[in-house]
Amino acid sequence: MDERTRTEAKRRASESAVEAVSDGDVVGLGSGSTAEHAIRILGDRVDSGLDIVGVPTSFQAREVAIEVGIELTTLDETDGHIDVTIDGADQFVGADLIKGGGAAHAREKIVASATDELVIVVDETKRADVLDEPVPLEVLPDARTTAAAAVEELGGDPILRRAERKSGPVVTDNGNLLFDCDFGAIDDPTALATDLATLPAVVEHGLFPAFADVIHVGTTGGVDIVEP
Repeated sequence: MDERTRTEAKRRASESAVEAVSDGDVVGLGSGSTAEHAIRILGDRVDSGLDIVGVPTSFQAREVAIEVGIELTTLDETDGHIDVTIDGADQFVGADLIKGGGAAHAREKIVASATDELVIVVDETKRADVLDEPVPLEVLPDARTTAAAAVEELGGDPILRRAERKSGPVVTDNGNLLFDCDFGAIDDPTALATDLATLPAVVEHGLFPAFADVIHVGTTGGVDIVEP
């Protein structure tokens, strides 16, 4: 699937996914290129009279939402409740996800955990038989060395994520560093998620086991709706 075809597939998936949003909803606004399509489509619907408020999961999501005229709020202001969240994923198998390619998985997981329905939008390149993408791991800067050693003890290969257009590493919206941790094929995402969550100084990992309620998969011919 070339880049143009992927972009079209992402847009189709997003157009399908936003149908889950109703008037009066509090909507979690995901991060990344596919979620951006969904935010922009929601903005068009707001222009046409849809009444929603959004909870952004990143600086990027906030910027796009403001640009398209979506009113924003916070989890505190909604008493920790979100009706529906639309977000992307780097890979999925059933309801299990790997997220964090955009370095926003900590806030994405907080929002996803507070939502009644997590709607995932992806193109078909994100579908897999087993999770095997590197797992993003957000860690406190002072724990870079010890966190890497702990990941290695779990059988992973941690690579510090480097910025593409600046010297040094990627820094998250929370001011932390990121490792991309290759564990090969992940046969038990829930067990690995638990192991990673218990490591000292880990802020959050990119495994989202059994999180997705419905997945809209953009294909070359339309949209597959997967309900795990």
